[in-house]
Amino acid sequence: MTADDITAHARALLDANVFLTLGTVDSAGRPWTSPVYFAASGLREFYWSSDTDAVHSRNLTERPQVSIVVFDSSVRPYHGRALYAVGPARELHGDDLERGLQAYPGPADRGGTALTRDDVTGSSPYRLYRATATDLWVLCPRAPRQPCPLHGLAKDHRTRVE
Repeated sequence: MTADDITAHARALLDANVFLTLGTVDSAGRPWTSPVYFAASGLREFYWSSDTDAVHSRNLTERPQVSIVVFDSSVRPYHGRALYAVGPARELHGDDLERGLQAYPGPADRGGTALTRDDVTGSSPYRLYRATATDLWVLCPRAPRQPCPLHGLAKDHRTRVE
């Protein structure tokens, strides 16, 4: 297994899943997680649309650092496949919004609905957001009770995606 295999594994996880778990923190330091439909651009940009009054949206206005997990919940126990990311997130405006609208909701076969600028600006309660991963990992792929081919470890562990 090579770094390219790990990158391909990360891409496959993003392509196969339509929801991510978004972790935010409020001004008092209380954590909050939310499932959100997302579209990825590359491996490090995650887009979603949310109501500005949603807890996670309000949290982002004060503390923009987020954590993200994308995981395959359809696999059997002990066959976990997951991508983890951390980085800043924010509401999009201007050219960033135009770029986001091109990326979101991703390919048509994912089932999302395309948005227009009017859907996420002005009097609309919804906005388009982007998280940019500064660090990215995957759960190292391996068969249950078997060592992973990259590290030789027979336990769950993360490996960095470069």
